[in-house]
Amino acid sequence: MSIAAKLKDLPDEDARAALANCCAAVNWVSGMLAARPFTSDDALFAACDAVAATLTEPDWLEAFAAHPLIGDVDSLRKKYASTKQLAAGEQSGVDAASETTLRELAELNRDYAERFGFIFIVFATGKTADEMLAILKSRIHNSRDQEVANAAAEQLKITRLRLTKLADPKH
Repeated sequence: MSIAAKLKDLPDEDARAALANCCAAVNWVSGMLAARPFTSDDALFAACDAVAATLTEPDWLEAFAAHPLIGDVDSLRKKYASTKQLAAGEQSGVDAASETTLRELAELNRDYAERFGFIFIVFATGKTADEMLAILKSRIHNSRDQEVANAAAEQLKITRLRLTKLADPKH
């Protein structure tokens, strides 16, 4: 079943919950609900992008706040345990990470949140822990405005992936 067909068949409250799991910004969810029914998956993704383009910084911050902070080494160790464990998930390309990398990721994640007032958001699919660390290092010295824009772009990628998973949770 297509994503558009699945959303069309859902009652409003179920559709609201499904969309909120894709992006927690209330204005994005409301915009997507208002755009229903979608005639195709292409129309759904066009609406996703169009509604996202209307979001303000507070909307994006609301979406970012729904992501867990990766700030402790134990959670990072679990997240980056091995490629085999994570092959089916959003972190599918992650290699076993060194303890040094995990500690640095934890520390820089905390520094990032302190500096910008929101957590580090990145589309992690297919990225190793070392790649994630390199991205974090490349972004931590940006201006806050640039990081809101970067995080919003990454959130949109995550949202699009999560929309895809509505039709095929194994995707």
